Amino acid sequence: MNRRNFLISGSTALAGVLLTANPLRLYANADDAHEYKLPKLPYKYDALEPHIDKRTMEIHYSKHHQGYVNKLNAAIADYHDLSEMSIENLLRNIEKVPMKIRQAVINSGGGHANHTLFWNTMISDGTELSGKVAEALQTTFGSLKSAKEKFATTAKTHFGSGWAWLVVDDKKKLQIYATKNQDSPLMEGHTPLLGLDVWEHAYYLKYQNKRGDYVDAWNNVVNWKQVNLNYVEAMKA
Repeated sequence: MNRRNFLISGSTALAGVLLTANPLRLYANADDAHEYKLPKLPYKYDALEPHIDKRTMEIHYSKHHQGYVNKLNAAIADYHDLSEMSIENLLRNIEKVPMKIRQAVINSGGGHANHTLFWNTMISDGTELSGKVAEALQTTFGSLKSAKEKFATTAKTHFGSGWAWLVVDDKKKLQIYATKNQDSPLMEGHTPLLGLDVWEHAYYLKYQNKRGDYVDAWNNVVNWKQVNLNYVEAMKA
């Protein structure tokens, strides 16, 4: 079964919130075109207001994310074996991608994967941090407050463009760190649970140079139920 011919079967609804066992597989297609597709945004452009404004969401999704998809397809156009892989497997096996296109796949494939997870870990009004991931955060960082503070500090202090991440590493432990540009934790053998885009295009229309205000506002729309499901699935893998 290839990337385009299945939809993840683990989708479920909890308390009215649509969850999926692996957001990185949401863009599977039914056609035979050897290309990746922009996944459907799981809410309207204005759903996250006032924390993330409608115009930023529209540009971010339809221009930036679509651009990464287009450039990824162009990079792998002559490599049909790569286009048959899920974006998760493609990035986990980045060392097998030909050097000629590897950086393009890192940039645009990472952009595609990172944004797909990003959209699906946000929801209007947010959800409560609970479940197995809350237990693991308390064990790893001492308290939920400490974990949230570490994530926020990582996002606010990262220099330049990039992402802040909560991941399960290759030893099944939680880590919080930042990556540059569109680099993905998948390339390190880690499974991203939650990612925050700190490129200026993610916040500049509303927050200008005040990244800290954007990070604080974003905390109000985190879909922790999805993050918890991501954690449960990562620990099974």
